[in-house]
Amino acid sequence: MDFLGLVLVGVLVGLTTVLFGFGGGFVTVPIITLVHADLGSDTARVAAATSALVMLVNAVVSTLSTKRETLAHLKGEWWLFILLAAGGAFGAFCAKFAPEPLLKWGFVIYIAVTAIDLLARPGFFRRGGAKVRDENLSDGGRGIAALFGFPIGGLASFLGVGGSVMTVPMMRRSGSTMTVATTLANPLTLVIMLPAVLVTITTHASTAVPGMVGSVDLRSAFALLISAIPLIVLLRRRVPKIPEIIHVWGYFILLIIAGVVVAVS
Repeated sequence: MDFLGLVLVGVLVGLTTVLFGFGGGFVTVPIITLVHADLGSDTARVAAATSALVMLVNAVVSTLSTKRETLAHLKGEWWLFILLAAGGAFGAFCAKFAPEPLLKWGFVIYIAVTAIDLLARPGFFRRGGAKVRDENLSDGGRGIAALFGFPIGGLASFLGVGGSVMTVPMMRRSGSTMTVATTLANPLTLVIMLPAVLVTITTHASTAVPGMVGSVDLRSAFALLISAIPLIVLLRRRVPKIPEIIHVWGYFILLIIAGVVVAVS
């Protein structure tokens, strides 16, 4: 895929960042996997590392563009932030030594298990049901327990998928609206991906590729970001109002598509 093609894909990266909180990870990993399919054993590692950088930049832009009253739902969650960051560093470090099939099929299995869980357990497609009404929760729900921070950060950075695939369903089941859950997934992804990127830029792929620093393909990341960032800023200032049922099913369908693309690449 040429540079212009990646710029066009960046529009989708921006949309998924704002609408689903993915930070672009579920678009970036499959696309970079296709771009660098010829790297063999390094393909999944480069895809995860490049995805981490794209998600970090998008998460920073999205967080800075988010309304303060929405970010207030994360006020005082310092232990959660610390454990997310620690998990992010640990996961990225482990990915340095992981075989390519583990990274690739770990991504696919991770998505498959998540998709089954979303269908099997209540609370995602319908916001918390009676519990929300009984407890009179705000749009942000009860939040995420800090103890989940380390495993969320570790798995997210290991596979290069950000944290939204875990944090959005967890926030939904805690009583959060889909809009708030996907919005807050970005600052949580920022916390995870900052240490992860610092690790990946010091991890060198065995195959040299022009424009690569460590395991990060800077050229592809730049192409994706130059179209994603303006769209993120625009949509964050005027957040599209999407019916909850369409929002949750859109999240679910995109999840499946990302897994299928990586599986067949």
